[in-house]
Amino acid sequence: MSIKNIFGIAGTALNAQVIRMNTTASNIANAGTVSPTEAEAFRAKRPVFKALVEQADLNRGAPHLGGVKVKEIVDDTLPVRKVHDPGNPEANEEGYVFLSNVNEVTEMVEMMAASRSYQNNVEVVSTARQLMMRTLEITKA
Repeated sequence: MSIKNIFGIAGTALNAQVIRMNTTASNIANAGTVSPTEAEAFRAKRPVFKALVEQADLNRGAPHLGGVKVKEIVDDTLPVRKVHDPGNPEANEEGYVFLSNVNEVTEMVEMMAASRSYQNNVEVVSTARQLMMRTLEITKA
């Protein structure tokens, strides 16, 4: 494996974690939203990762085997909450509103995990860079 592959693989992981953090931030931002119907209620989004381990993945635009990409972003399947709140302007004719299915605690854990994974991949890039620089110093001597 060349040093170029290490940077490429770590780069795909960094990109995937940024998408994960963005979806989590969107979930947190929409945690308090209400809707008049269950169908319109906000549902938390979850990125689905795909490991790039087959040669066919390279033909689909993936730069390096061993990396990761976001295959799709799906809605969380947890049910939304129905609350009786007749004074809410979003309430339906029965006085109910539907809250998002976002759990703020879960989202904070998700954000911390994504942040930690991002930091780990930054460390991979930093270490690879240091090794490359040491190799260049050895070849100068």
